[in-house]
Amino acid sequence: MSRQEKLLKYLESGADVTPRQISGSFGLKNPHEAIRQLRIKGNCIYTNSATLSDGSNTTKYRIGKPSRRMVALANAVAGSSVFTRTA
Repeated sequence: MSRQEKLLKYLESGADVTPRQISGSFGLKNPHEAIRQLRIKGNCIYTNSATLSDGSNTTKYRIGKPSRRMVALANAVAGSSVFTRTA
């Protein structure tokens, strides 16, 4: 299982993850690129701002269900073929 697949499985478990955790726990040197690649593969990953216990700000990523607005926007931009299942 690749590092990205491990990250995806972790996110699918309902957990959220920070860029630092992605680097440390999954060995991915560029956390933002890892998330981008997962999104390209069709995963709905939300980005949220968070404040850590020490008061510093960070980003947390989590798997989510696309909102009706997101689905409508995808349809408007790319058409209904985006929602056609192949294979």
